[in-house]
Amino acid sequence: MMLVKRILILLPVLIFVLLLQSFFWVPTYDEQAKGNPERLEEFIAASIGDARILNPILHADASSGTIVDKVFEGLIDRDEELRFRGRLAESWDIYEEAYFYVNDVMGPVAGQIEKLIMDAKGQSSYNGSSLGESLQNIKAIEVLPAETQAEELQVSGPAVEDLKPEQITLNISIRSPERIKLTLGRVDQELFENLEELLGKEYFSSFPAEKYIDIVQSGHSGRMAELAQKYLPSVEHNPVIIFNLRKGVKFHDGEEFDSGDVRFTFESVMDVANLSPRMSDFEPVKRLEEAGRYKVRVIYKRLYSPAFGTWGMGILPEHLLNKEALEKEAMAKGEEPGKFGLRDSDFNRKPVGTGPFAFREWKSDQYIMLDRHDDYWEGAANYKNYTYRVVPDLLTQEMEFYGGAIDSYGVQPHQVERLGNDDAYQSFSGLSFGYTYIGYNMRREMFSDKRVRKALGMAIDVDKIIKYVMYNEAERITGPFVKQTDYYDASIVPLPYDPEGALKLLAEAGWKRNGDGRLEKEGKPFAFTLITNGGNDLRKSILAIAQDAWKKIGIDVKTDIVEWTVFLGKHVNTGNFDALILGWSMGIDPDLYQIWHSSQTNPQQLNFVGFENAEADDLIVKIRQEYDYDRQVQYCNKLHNIIADEQPYTFLYVGKWTAVLDKKIVILDRMPSGEEKIAKIEPTRTGNYSFYFNKWVKLSDNPVFDMEQ
Repeated sequence: MMLVKRILILLPVLIFVLLLQSFFWVPTYDEQAKGNPERLEEFIAASIGDARILNPILHADASSGTIVDKVFEGLIDRDEELRFRGRLAESWDIYEEAYFYVNDVMGPVAGQIEKLIMDAKGQSSYNGSSLGESLQNIKAIEVLPAETQAEELQVSGPAVEDLKPEQITLNISIRSPERIKLTLGRVDQELFENLEELLGKEYFSSFPAEKYIDIVQSGHSGRMAELAQKYLPSVEHNPVIIFNLRKGVKFHDGEEFDSGDVRFTFESVMDVANLSPRMSDFEPVKRLEEAGRYKVRVIYKRLYSPAFGTWGMGILPEHLLNKEALEKEAMAKGEEPGKFGLRDSDFNRKPVGTGPFAFREWKSDQYIMLDRHDDYWEGAANYKNYTYRVVPDLLTQEMEFYGGAIDSYGVQPHQVERLGNDDAYQSFSGLSFGYTYIGYNMRREMFSDKRVRKALGMAIDVDKIIKYVMYNEAERITGPFVKQTDYYDASIVPLPYDPEGALKLLAEAGWKRNGDGRLEKEGKPFAFTLITNGGNDLRKSILAIAQDAWKKIGIDVKTDIVEWTVFLGKHVNTGNFDALILGWSMGIDPDLYQIWHSSQTNPQQLNFVGFENAEADDLIVKIRQEYDYDRQVQYCNKLHNIIADEQPYTFLYVGKWTAVLDKKIVILDRMPSGEEKIAKIEPTRTGNYSFYFNKWVKLSDNPVFDMEQ
């Protein structure tokens, strides 16, 4: 017994000694450089979790995204000042085609309307007004003739008792009147509102669409309004983006990129069989046209303000993934071609893109290796190789960083002060674009009441988490928008730490303490499991704090820490969980459709907590359609308030990130003259210190910079 006690006492010391041995066994950075100069040409990154799928239209995790961003490239991205810049597209043009039906109830016929608009366009009396701005924005006007067409559609038949309604074929005849087409120089969301000043109040809302539709079958007159809205909308905004593609760009296999690859990528996203989490981003597209080998025309079926930014998604190579290629792969594997899809392809583990690095090898749960793409259109990167190692333990990551076995390290909160002041390193820090949260599966009965969700949040001392787990390297957050933007409503007060108040809310919801102090409702105990992913000590600590806090108010909470790929595949993507601890990394754009809209609650989609709120859905759509910044901010603030009130998440904090690199890593610019200039790595306005990664290089000795740097 005494021997066992001694072993237990010595165990931490033994572990520390082993770690020290491991640390000193790893050759130092200088030793590696001198013994193997090629090490200077390789960048090694580390992650707690492996990638899952290396496909730009299918991936949904950060690890996969890191590799995808190096292997693939989109049509556009943002520069260091957050302005859009061309990548696979070298230029673009954005305008609008707007349509409205002639409303014979209001009087003027098509020809008169055309003349009325053109005459008004030339009148100085409208100068400076909203109508005047809309009129001057009209570049062309065209009268489209009346049409008659027949449509056949499948609809649900009338329900008979408790039987499921059968699908029936409904035949309709549409006699659409003349239509006016306006070509605008820019998107004008207020066009029709302004034109009513010219054409008459309620000109568009009073359009009698139903009188132009005939349903052949009897007994379906109740569908007229629905059909009229679908087939004869009184007005239609069609924003248009024309992308002029960059010529001569090569995929890693040497095939040239062109408009067919853009079309194929779009079609692959929209193919329901592929279950792309990006489908909702491109659903507003009415059609995409190849307007030549190096030109693409994208027409949207409605206003959609995030439209342009969605084209930052990586582009797939059509020649490797089209129907013929997939059929050939299926046959080679002995599988049925008709059941073999994009998600089944080996491409997802051996990707081919147009990005600065080409895929070499993936050894699951160990590493992914990339090689420099020497034919990259913008010029080859300075690093010859990029290795992404899976190192689940953060302490091991730290030791390997000190030894030079990895080149960057995401500093943990308790290390910020020490490493930030270490002369051997250069450090970068800022407030993250994202947040950490506890998410509740609202499909579970116990989490269906917002009073319960709010009570769970009030039982946790989040300030304690920030102080003792995050070492004050974090801030409270109350909602789903980036805290540094106007979209985030800073006036919303975080939930207070109030266990007694939490018990009162739970009592209102029917959960009361029994004789043992445990909460129960109708004889059923309040019990659930809280899970998170392995390899993250911060989330592990939050797990313990939340469990302890909830147990104190009488909730039976079990916890589980699950390996990352299992966590995503078995629990998150399938909705198979009670509650979980996770985080979101976010972009600046306020479009939250994928995470919060009620249509995105299915397996493999991102609203995995099952949040459904009709008012929130309406605001999410409005935010997507709003081109006026101030109005968009108002909608975002209102949505923030709804989500903060509903508490589908307990919003915990937004962390402050700090990353460190060896000081020998610098930016190297090679001038056309052959001269080489080095510069310090400086973060962009948003804190992105790796923006110029392709120009990074390792020096064998500490750099000497010019005085002005």
